[in-house]
Amino acid sequence: MYSFKNDYSDGGHPLILQALVETSAFQTEGYGEDRFTAEAVEILKKAMQRQDADIHFLSGGTLTNLTALSAFLRPHEAVISAHSGHIYVHETGSVEATGHKVFPVATEDGKLRPEHIRSVVEEHHFEHMVKPKLVYLSQSTEIGTIYSRREVKALRDICNELNLYMYMDGARLSYALTSTENDLTLPEIAEFFDAFYIGGTKCGALFGEALAIMNEDLKPEFRYIMKQRGGILAKGRLLAIQFLTLFRDGLFFKLGENGNRLAGKLQKGILDLGYKVQFESSTNQIFPIFPENTILELEKKFQFYRWEKLEDNTSSVRLICSWMTGEKYVDEFIRVLGSFSNAD
Repeated sequence: MYSFKNDYSDGGHPLILQALVETSAFQTEGYGEDRFTAEAVEILKKAMQRQDADIHFLSGGTLTNLTALSAFLRPHEAVISAHSGHIYVHETGSVEATGHKVFPVATEDGKLRPEHIRSVVEEHHFEHMVKPKLVYLSQSTEIGTIYSRREVKALRDICNELNLYMYMDGARLSYALTSTENDLTLPEIAEFFDAFYIGGTKCGALFGEALAIMNEDLKPEFRYIMKQRGGILAKGRLLAIQFLTLFRDGLFFKLGENGNRLAGKLQKGILDLGYKVQFESSTNQIFPIFPENTILELEKKFQFYRWEKLEDNTSSVRLICSWMTGEKYVDEFIRVLGSFSNAD
């Protein structure tokens, strides 16, 4: 039974495993004070075209988000997020557990817009309420959509006007940057955002994310908060070696392209059979709508998430193609789906 549930069910890319084995016998300093971490920082700075980036490696996305946001915000400050945002829905209230309220904004496509930001700020306008201070967005979003350069620039402008930080969750950044609809580069992301992270866990790494802090005001003493939150790994080189491998010879982007290409093929095959999708996606997550009986039949051969119950006994499901998904599994899904009588 093949799983389309997520992009972290697979292990690590063979080149990453090889690099970890080849360096396993080396002795290095701990806690990110080793030469591999220094090399990884430099290769990422080069990719961002920003020598002033302050880069830190953490083991996972939730830990990165809660560590960064708790460090960046004062006790009375809050976060603005799309209502589908990972920190609001799928991180067990970790940011709020650090004392920072998350304001969810309802959106149809998972993307925040300037008018959303202005509305929340205007509503929370004096000291008897928590103060919105940071705008959180994901690239790609939880429903596979991506922000264009124009949209990010508009958000940056409103954040500048209202004196807000702008932070990006990049758990699936490889898939966003290699989307056929993308017009935003990694150097531009480094220009627009006060901080963001590059996701490795969902793109070939065994584990790990690379946080880049761009705003000078957010850099001082970050490692104190990082240590307090359990974010500084004793064997820090294990994180760095993985990012060194991902950013040598463009592997990070090649893996993102694989997931997107196969998700695109899967989505086209589903649409060609007469089914519809809940969201338009150009990345590695797709959300087709199936009748209940079709879902039950598909669940006999494939794993995936039921996303949302809809009308007329139908539901949307989430199918994800990862950096490691093979074409044969996409072909098999389309074949099995096509073997049913028709799209109800």
